[in-house]
Amino acid sequence: MPLINGRKTGLGFGRRSGLCAALAFACVLALAEKVTAETVTTFTLDNGLDVVVIEDHRAPVAVQMIWYRVGAADEPAGQSGIAHFLEHLMFKGTEKIAPNQFSATVEAQGGDDNAFTSWDYTAYFQRIAADRLDLVMEMEADRMRNLVLTEDDVLTERQVILEERAQRTETSPGALLSEQMRAAQYLNHPYAIPIIGWRHEMEDLSREDALAYYQRFYAPNNAILVVAGDVTPDEVRALAEKHYGPLEPSTGIAQRDRPQEPPQLAERRITLADERVSEPYVIRTHLAPERDPGNQSEAAALTVLAELLGGNGQTSVLARALQFDSQTAVYASAFYSGASIDDATFGLIVVPSPGVSLETAEAELDRVIADFLRDGPDPAALERIRTQVRAGDIYARDNVQSLARRYGEALSIGLTIDDIESWDDALFAVTEADILAAAEKVFDRRNAVTGWLTRPEAAPDTFAAPEGETSE
Repeated sequence: MPLINGRKTGLGFGRRSGLCAALAFACVLALAEKVTAETVTTFTLDNGLDVVVIEDHRAPVAVQMIWYRVGAADEPAGQSGIAHFLEHLMFKGTEKIAPNQFSATVEAQGGDDNAFTSWDYTAYFQRIAADRLDLVMEMEADRMRNLVLTEDDVLTERQVILEERAQRTETSPGALLSEQMRAAQYLNHPYAIPIIGWRHEMEDLSREDALAYYQRFYAPNNAILVVAGDVTPDEVRALAEKHYGPLEPSTGIAQRDRPQEPPQLAERRITLADERVSEPYVIRTHLAPERDPGNQSEAAALTVLAELLGGNGQTSVLARALQFDSQTAVYASAFYSGASIDDATFGLIVVPSPGVSLETAEAELDRVIADFLRDGPDPAALERIRTQVRAGDIYARDNVQSLARRYGEALSIGLTIDDIESWDDALFAVTEADILAAAEKVFDRRNAVTGWLTRPEAAPDTFAAPEGETSE
């Protein structure tokens, strides 16, 4: 989770705030009419590949994204990190594409490509001129079932991911604390496993492990193809049937039946002391409901709750109470994302002001949350936040790549087209009662993990015993 929230500051208070909110709401509604008017077409090939076509003819650009319904939470026991490892290996080549030439070919056509792994999915994309869609679709379909790996490929790329873990996790006290907290947050669910993997298991990942995982999960009947941009459904269907249609489905695909969390009965607390820490902070995460197909109201309430409490560095509840009123903190925020198959987390973070202890900062955080649960959200603030959240959700769709990602991610976690298209309405329908009910459910310390990131205390002076003696 990010330490610093990158959202712009919000609107002012009082009468001006109400006017601005009303104007913003009017603009949002106008924009919403334009956005929801775009055409989304879906179909499924005979081999099980789901296809989504999103038409956006404003520029001669197309984005192809292929989403595999497999991620870090689906890895075989003892092979943590293999989902991310295979993501790297997918750029090595096939019999048609020379090693490491996939991205070079896309770049030579004026496009760009990349990939990413989460707990619930792994995705690959290319952004390209619309008249080059045939080429990148041929390439992506080729590596779906025809990846070629050598021992040298595996050894080289395994070292790359080990170095990535060293740079992104092991050199960052905050990343280490987050990893430890997540492992404590989930008592039984594989969401406890870091996406990049545990180092001791990453070191043992082999070519056989990668190929077994690839052959089982990388198949048309475990994937969603999303094409967005200056395309038509008929064009995409013809290309998809040409390139993906001949691929054989996998017989190893089964429903994702994961271990679930038992009742959590006790708060867990973690303190990580590291001399590299420049700004100590306290962070708490609670187990929280995810977005569910056909029932997104609770996740919508939690999304608005996170914005109310900590979404804005000037106007949010935590910022006003801790940064401005009591000056306890230099930064305070809240965060939540329900984009997961199973239970997500809701987080709170406070970076105390110089001279303020973590104990005091946590106590002040608890006080503000208790006051919020007692008094509820300010109606004017709620109106403003609901409008801003809905506007942000709509503005994010004003980009062909963001639009493709919006649909691909949601479908990968089991949501439907109707769920995707009704999400902004669910956000705007959130009431004060919905927010309080969601807050009271989530802010249960029994399902919380509280972390302190701090510097080591100065070591006390020790008595140096004369040679030949030991100190007691």
